Amino acid sequence: MNSEKISNYQFENDSLYCQSFVKGFVEKNFQEFDEVAKEIGLTKKIDDLISGKIVNNTENQSALHPKYRSCDENIKISENLIDAEVKASKFFSSRWNECKNNGYKSINIVTLGIGGSFEGSKLLLESLNDPISSDVLCSDEVSYKFITGSDPNEFDQEIRQLKPANTCFIVSSKSFTTDETIENLKKAFEWSGNKSNFIAITANPNEVNKFGIKDVIFFDEEIGGRYSIWSPVTQFHLNGEKRKSFLKGGHKADIDILENNEYLNFIKRISFADIFLNNNGKNVRAVFSYIWNLRSLPTYFQQLEMESLGKQASPKSRFKHTGQIIFGGYGPTAQHSYFQLLHQGTHDICVDIISSSDDKKSLSVAQAITQSKLLANGENEIKLENEFKINGNVPTNLFLMKKFNAFNLGYLIASWEHRTFITASMLDINPFDQFGVNAAKIYTRQYLARKD
Repeated sequence: MNSEKISNYQFENDSLYCQSFVKGFVEKNFQEFDEVAKEIGLTKKIDDLISGKIVNNTENQSALHPKYRSCDENIKISENLIDAEVKASKFFSSRWNECKNNGYKSINIVTLGIGGSFEGSKLLLESLNDPISSDVLCSDEVSYKFITGSDPNEFDQEIRQLKPANTCFIVSSKSFTTDETIENLKKAFEWSGNKSNFIAITANPNEVNKFGIKDVIFFDEEIGGRYSIWSPVTQFHLNGEKRKSFLKGGHKADIDILENNEYLNFIKRISFADIFLNNNGKNVRAVFSYIWNLRSLPTYFQQLEMESLGKQASPKSRFKHTGQIIFGGYGPTAQHSYFQLLHQGTHDICVDIISSSDDKKSLSVAQAITQSKLLANGENEIKLENEFKINGNVPTNLFLMKKFNAFNLGYLIASWEHRTFITASMLDINPFDQFGVNAAKIYTRQYLARKD
């Protein structure tokens, strides 16, 4: 290993601390990338995104998720969110009263959805533990389940212990034509026998009408699935003041990237380093959360990045390799499974580590900090016996929320979105479409329609 410590960059504000260790990505590299950013008009692209102008050029749409987290400043969006909150509360209260009248002391809420209609809801439910139900009943009186895939065994097993009389369904689908969700909806209709126990969350209410579901929550077509965590898709999974705080945290990141050069340069530096590494043979990045409540965050970021950036670079782009391969999981568990490969293996892998600084003396926070330093600096960080010699020089970003709460989680997720958008802009690709996903859907439908 090189005797010099790996170069590092630090950023800090009221919500987030980041330390980035990337060997070989020096100030000269940043300036070269920044010149490209100026040439492509990156600042204007960011402003267009946040102001609601058309940025999804292949589908001729804006991307409205920033508008949803600035809901207090946009009457139309604010009305959509208020309407969603009212409808969700009314539906839930009605179902809960019906359960109590029938002698039940608990209610089951089953969400049918996949991709963005599942990942964001699951993440918020796990992370902040404050669903809409807390307005009406105690947490031990409600059970949440998610059914996502196409294997019928998933539906059968998840529903096995439930009873139709005290179970209601959230059907979440932007198009309301998603094959897996519609297949599970048909099964749920048959199992439940009561369509009043169903509420739909969609951008296509006309399609919902075909299924006879009367309760419908609407959100805009211009919100991509992987950005729908900010929309009514998560209406049932995060409640009251925490939801407002989450949105405000995301909005603060939007304000910062427009008005705070230090924050903008931080996001650019992380993004530029991603491109630099990916175009120099380091095309795999592992993402680890050291917060149990955020154990689903690596999977959430996996969809965000790989669905947004997993496309061919434009011929106009100077960078040909796009979209690093993202994997990861819960950090403490991963340390006892595949961290060995990160420390002493022969593959070039980058690492993102996420934690909070609530208690730096807790074991999990200490692990996050020491693993990031050890991956980066190797034997320069600690005296080791020969058999323990480790690689070091692993490009590593350590992200520490100043405090784990709804606001800072919103800030972190929106920051990751900005990282992804800047990368896409530099590669000259559209981060808001997913024609590869759609092609697979079309082919499956054609296959099922064949008569041979």
